This record gives sequence, C-alpha cells and structure tokens, in this order.
Amino acid sequence: MIQLLNTCIHYKNKPLSLPNINLEQGEILGLSGISGSGKSTVAMLLAGFMTPNSGSVTIPEYNKNTPNPVQWIGQHPERSFNPKWTLLRSLKESFRDNPFDEYLERFSIDKEWLSRYPAELSGGQLQRLALCRALLPTTQYLLCDEITAQLDPITQKTIWEQLLQLCQEKNMGLLIISHEKALLNSICHKIITIN
Repeated sequence: MIQLLNTCIHYKNKPLSLPNINLEQGEILGLSGISGSGKSTVAMLLAGFMTPNSGSVTIPEYNKNTPNPVQWIGQHPERSFNPKWTLLRSLKESFRDNPFDEYLERFSIDKEWLSRYPAELSGGQLQRLALCRALLPTTQYLLCDEITAQLDPITQKTIWEQLLQLCQEKNMGLLIISHEKALLNSICHKIITIN
C-alpha cells in the first residue's frame, strides 16, 4: 500500500493540506481538482520526489540500488528524458537487462523512434515512451499525471485499454490524475477530488 496521511506542504509560501490517500496494489484511484490544487504535488510526494512539512508518506521499502516500486509519469514528457541521449539509451538505462519489446508493441511505439533524440519526437510519442519506461518489472504502483492529455482520442483509448490490462496482469495500483471526469468515472474504483 502507498499512503498519504495528514500531509501538509508549503507551496508558494502557503500551507497546502492534502487529502488522505490509500492505494492498494490492483486498485485504480482517480484524483481530480482544479489547476493548482495540489494534484501533481500528491504524485511527487508518493513518488518520493518531495517530503511533506508535516504528516506521513508511506511507500513500499526497496533497495536503493533497485528502481523505486512507485513510478510517476508527469504531464510533460519532454522534461523526463535526457535531451543528449537517444531514446533507446534512456530505455536501456531503466530496464538494464530486462526486455521491453512487449511494451513497444502494446503502446504502438515504432522501433525507429528509439534511435532518435527527444526533440525529434512529438509530445504524444514521448509520452508513450515515458509510459513504457515506467513499466519496470519492479513497478508496483504507477502514478499517471494527465498522461493522455496530449493524445488524440483513439490513441488515448488504446493506451488506457492496454494500461488497465497491464494493471490486472501485474496487480499494479494506479493513481490517475486528470481533469477529465468522464475518464475517471469510466475506469476508477474510487475518485478523490481536491477542493
């Protein structure tokens, strides 16, 4: 289980109280709210990128030499890749000796993209690669922060279908952050709204 409990963080010199969140493996939880309400902050706390000023964050224990079992995919994939590395190098750094070809096919990633640099692909193409890179064998929880907002509706549908199938196969917990209430209502077991 990953959990936020009574957490507060200072944002722009103001205290921001965040909702209590419990996410079990295999569960799909939606998180909505207006821009600036703290949705991405919740993801950064759960992924270990930030520390709260008060309250607690619980994530599974892991060896610091292995990848974090909680992976966060942000809404700006162009910021998540080293601009001086090919995309193949970025994937190989994450997967090391583990195969990732299955994900290329599942998410309609053209193998020709792998020899390119991030600036040579569209935001939607990069987002699919960021998703692929986060699906490590050790991933237990996936934090999806507006991950399909840049994609056309057909690609969005395909990605969510594949991701939900993977969630079942691997018993992953999903936190889906989105402004799209129809999406959250159609795929989440529970939705939390930040006011």
